[in-house]
Amino acid sequence: MRQHSGMPDKPISKNQVRRPAGKPAREGWQLKPRLPKILRALGVLLLPSVLAGCGVVVLDPSGYIAVLQRNLILASTVLMLLIIVPVIVLTLLFARRYWEGNPDGVYDPEFHHSTQLEVVIWSAPLAIIICLGAMTWLSTHTLDPFRTLDRISGSQSVAPNTKPLNVDVVSLDWKWLFIYPDLGIASLNELAAPVNVPIAFKITSASVMNTFFIPALAGQIYSMAGMQTQLHAVINEVGDYDGFSGNYSGSGFSHMNFTFHGMSPQGFDQWVAKVKNSGSGLTRADYMKLEQPSEAVPVQYFSTVENGLFDAIVNLCVEPGKMCKYEMNRIDAAGGGGKDSRENYERLRYINIREGREAPAATFPAQGRRPRTDVRPEGTHPGPAEHPEPAKPGAGTPAPGQLNQKTDGEQPK
Repeated sequence: MRQHSGMPDKPISKNQVRRPAGKPAREGWQLKPRLPKILRALGVLLLPSVLAGCGVVVLDPSGYIAVLQRNLILASTVLMLLIIVPVIVLTLLFARRYWEGNPDGVYDPEFHHSTQLEVVIWSAPLAIIICLGAMTWLSTHTLDPFRTLDRISGSQSVAPNTKPLNVDVVSLDWKWLFIYPDLGIASLNELAAPVNVPIAFKITSASVMNTFFIPALAGQIYSMAGMQTQLHAVINEVGDYDGFSGNYSGSGFSHMNFTFHGMSPQGFDQWVAKVKNSGSGLTRADYMKLEQPSEAVPVQYFSTVENGLFDAIVNLCVEPGKMCKYEMNRIDAAGGGGKDSRENYERLRYINIREGREAPAATFPAQGRRPRTDVRPEGTHPGPAEHPEPAKPGAGTPAPGQLNQKTDGEQPK
């Protein structure tokens, strides 16, 4: 018979069966005293990975918008851990309680429902989903990048009649151009702004899609050719911060970085004076040269900027003779250009606007450029320059008349 200390066994129902007292526990339970040592060893192994995130700028930003985004990430993570952690703990407890080698385990084949358990299983996730939905709705409107700022920090509102610092951003291959329209200056691969002053960014691309991303300032915003996106943000601490593109855009992508300087008002005024004194002018012709692909380009300053340059970049009409998008929209709104539209063909060739000025193609000369290798991509065919097609019989002779073409005394068939 089972030996015990005189305490009565817990009552069990007629459908429950207690594990036989004579059945020995498995040898695995001999490892129980070693469990604390195993947990300590796992903690030591996980410590470097935990400490590696201490310097992550996303979790320690210097701009108010980035702080709100950080708080949203942390709050969402905590809410999800309210389910994940209990599930992990209960999984281990269930495995311990109902393990075959547990002498105190109870076998109840008739168990099929528990109202208390069902309430916990359904109410906890439902409450978390409601909280996440509310947070998503609020943050979608509060952190809208097109929304002007009404606060520059958690405790300070934007003063009335405060004028933001306007900055036009252009992503090039593979560099960044920043135009200050109100100051009449521009810089390449360097951005500066005074602290606690709202910044209004207008962002576009000269070629392929990129993302404008300064982790310490705000989340990343896409830059797309022929389109203009916006971002409103503010930097609250003086310092130098990294900026880059988060969207792969070609072989020079690794060098597509820039430095963002958060400065005091006096320091920013000195930076503006330096740009005006040490920079050259930026005209449309200068921009066309700057637009050509180049890698690891050093910082450049432009003391003057031609009026309307950014609008011309957005409307794809920096190059002389090209039709601007707003002209095209006006023609479309009027119902099209009719027969006269054929005269606009050359003005509308935006796809090949940079033909002949791109870097060599990687594998196949899609625009007549020499390939870097003789390996042809699968599914492509030789071009006419490599393997001219043989002349077909009858080539060069007039095409035969159409079957439905009228002739003298005949009706069309």
